[in-house]
Amino acid sequence: MTSIVIPAHNEGRVIGRLLDALLADTSSSGPDIVVVCNGCTDDTARVAGSRGDRVRVVEIPTPSKHMALRVGDEHARGFPRLYVDADVVVGSADVRALTGALAQDPGLLAAAPGRDVPLAGCAWPVRAHYRVWQLLPAVREGLFGRGVIAVTEEGHKRIAALPPLMADDLAASLAFGPGERRVVEAARVVVRPPRTWADLIRRKVRAATSSAEFERFQAAREGGAGAAPSARTGTADLRALLRTRPTLVPEVAVFAAAALAARRGARRAIRDQDFSTWLRDESSRQG
Repeated sequence: MTSIVIPAHNEGRVIGRLLDALLADTSSSGPDIVVVCNGCTDDTARVAGSRGDRVRVVEIPTPSKHMALRVGDEHARGFPRLYVDADVVVGSADVRALTGALAQDPGLLAAAPGRDVPLAGCAWPVRAHYRVWQLLPAVREGLFGRGVIAVTEEGHKRIAALPPLMADDLAASLAFGPGERRVVEAARVVVRPPRTWADLIRRKVRAATSSAEFERFQAAREGGAGAAPSARTGTADLRALLRTRPTLVPEVAVFAAAALAARRGARRAIRDQDFSTWLRDESSRQG
């Protein structure tokens, strides 16, 4: 049986649309869905519970995504297992495409869907940033930034061994080699971006902070030996993009400005080793 674990912290405004998509076109014997409401102070549990017996709701008092994922594992019934963020939208057919890909290739341990980022209603600098971001090789090929990852039982052992990290999806993606992970473009997930520049920077500050934490974890694990896998974007990536798409100069300038602002914004948290403050973007959860 396929299990779907959804960690949710105050996602009452958006979790209904995800659950409706997952429950559509499925029978009573469809995927096992576990929603772990962690530290919620809104109606997330009520909204999730209103979707019927197909959705099991577990509540824990601590607002921790890592803890919610582990509690979800304790309640989940089978494999393949999907971990899905509450603020994205992925449908039942997409779940089947992901689990089908895992079943067909015994060497494949982890898969994620293709990403759709609707930019209507976003400020122009936000649209410019995402036009560049979605073209970067690491973003196209990695499993992170999609809000959905599907793993086999063997793949689950790999990610279950990871420590609590803010960049949990990046860590999960890099836990697998290129032949062990795949983006399944036949499956799609809708990832709503921030609508304002300020919210974009908040999200990017969080990403910069979490990347620094992840790199410290990698350095400690590897003992400083060799170059650890990375998904960071460098100036060489942007130059390569401009060589093939020279018309993107304005968008690349916006992307670089956002990256610099995020780096400045993350300095204090990195210096203080504050890897628990979650800078949440609320604009992507509107309507």
